[in-house]
Amino acid sequence: MTDRLITHLRHVDLAVPDFDKQREFYTNLWGLTQVAEDNGIAFLAAEGSPEQYIVRLRKDAEKRLDLISYGAHDRAAVDTLAEQLAADGVQLVHEPRDVDTPGGGYGFRFFDGDGRTIEVSSDVETRQHRKIEEKESIPVRISHVVVNSANPEATRDWYEKHLSFALSDALTLPHLGDLMYFMRCNPQHHSMAIARGPHTSLHHVSFEMRGVDEYMRGSGRLLRAGVTKVWGPGRHMAGNNTFSYFLDPHGNTIEYTTELELLEEDHWHPSHYDVTNPETQDQWGTANPFNELVAKESYNDVDRGCFVAPPV
Repeated sequence: MTDRLITHLRHVDLAVPDFDKQREFYTNLWGLTQVAEDNGIAFLAAEGSPEQYIVRLRKDAEKRLDLISYGAHDRAAVDTLAEQLAADGVQLVHEPRDVDTPGGGYGFRFFDGDGRTIEVSSDVETRQHRKIEEKESIPVRISHVVVNSANPEATRDWYEKHLSFALSDALTLPHLGDLMYFMRCNPQHHSMAIARGPHTSLHHVSFEMRGVDEYMRGSGRLLRAGVTKVWGPGRHMAGNNTFSYFLDPHGNTIEYTTELELLEEDHWHPSHYDVTNPETQDQWGTANPFNELVAKESYNDVDRGCFVAPPV
């Protein structure tokens, strides 16, 4: 197993035109807690997570993915990674420095191969969190993020080379090739995945629930509230996790999940799952079919933030 400098996914930051509507959705319906606000920026935490926040919302005229943030072991790991990326010609947004968002810390930002802004930080203060109780249908933590790429093979290679992510599994379509790569930075089956799409964009953000009952209760709450369901409920083959996908008010796909597989990394060998097998997409057979409409929603809008760092 490779010694990695990155440890885990911290948060995903979104810019949206209708800030108040988006914030109300993520707090009152999705189940996150606002812990701080600063001039059109809201920091939203999961009650079960030690992370200061797992979603940041920023008011902007254009919808975009601001950044994806990962944790590192310590300041030395941050410095080492920054030096390695700069030596490899990766464009840094800024050098390692003190972080001024909730919880502080030490980190830097850079562009990945598709132009997304990535942040890596360490020494962020742990947030006081709590155990999520039985039947409490709110997210425990952020699970993973999936991105679209017009060249997923190159994006996969980039993350393997520069950030030491490893391939866990892939989805493939016979005679056409691979459709999605599930990538890990720790024993969790995937902290990110790379999907083949027509353009660079956010595919979906996934949130871990306490268990299957809480996952179903949360899914039901959204359905009763009239939130658009994209796909689910079901259980994937790759990762063996449950899924229910919904649209937030700005058309981003977000997921409730639970029971994502933990791997014995030293003994794991990736599989390429054929998506023409119905059980690959949904072992249970309870989800609506994955069709062109589902795929279209997951493509999302073209990301306007490629190689343009967010202002904050």
